[in-house]
Amino acid sequence: MLKSLFSLVKIEHTLFALPLALTGAVLGARGLPPITALLLMAVAFTAARASAMAFNRIADRHLDAKNPRTANREIPSGTLSVTRVWGLVLVSIAVFLAASWAINPLCGKLAPLALLVLLGYSYTKRFTHLCHYFLGLALGMAPVAGWIAATGSIAAAPVVLGLGVIFWTAGFDILYACQDVEFDRKMGLHSIPAHLGAQKALKLASLSHIAAFVLFILAGALASLGVGFYLLSIIPGALLFWEHRLITPEDLTHIDLAFFKVNSLVSASLLLAVIGGLF
Repeated sequence: MLKSLFSLVKIEHTLFALPLALTGAVLGARGLPPITALLLMAVAFTAARASAMAFNRIADRHLDAKNPRTANREIPSGTLSVTRVWGLVLVSIAVFLAASWAINPLCGKLAPLALLVLLGYSYTKRFTHLCHYFLGLALGMAPVAGWIAATGSIAAAPVVLGLGVIFWTAGFDILYACQDVEFDRKMGLHSIPAHLGAQKALKLASLSHIAAFVLFILAGALASLGVGFYLLSIIPGALLFWEHRLITPEDLTHIDLAFFKVNSLVSASLLLAVIGGLF
């Protein structure tokens, strides 16, 4: 059962998202934050992501069962019951709230608001084409949360970095949603590819990634990072360019490579760029 729960929340993809929180923490501390803070932040972030993923699987279970691409997920396939997944959601929420308060009071006070965004995302596709940007907001909170965990305060640099993550996330989620254009239209679900078609959606994804890269650079300037940041920022910029070379409206066969592998490298290389800018 434990293996199925890990599969449900895609525990391996936490390694894709966690560097964003670490980026904010390193930026706020101007180096490595205290180990205790880092461990608590990792626990809080992992628990928050687990609660969001598990809740999403519950909310979408009937849709997943009708979509051939997702019908083999744990709940529609019968591998896990809804009751067990609800148990995971509640335990994850409790761990997230406890870890947030243990980090510092501001993290604790903001944790319920973060949960509202994380859990609320699951329903946005039912009423707005901007659901991709709402997902971006859920992930864009990570560097801001990391900064708050390290400093107990908030500033412009992590907010701008978070805005960059919003556009970056929305861009790759638009790419991913191109797989389900016909299904989304049939079910009356809202997505930019279903609304605009794959070709226009890919152009919007490109513009979103250009905006993300510009915001990443602006965040570095606001944080007074050194030349190393700008040199190493070439890496995430090149990866984003490569991501769009992998996918065309006629060929989505490389979508998993672009969505999971390339974006994991973008996340890690952004953290590397920030570290490089501090020395």
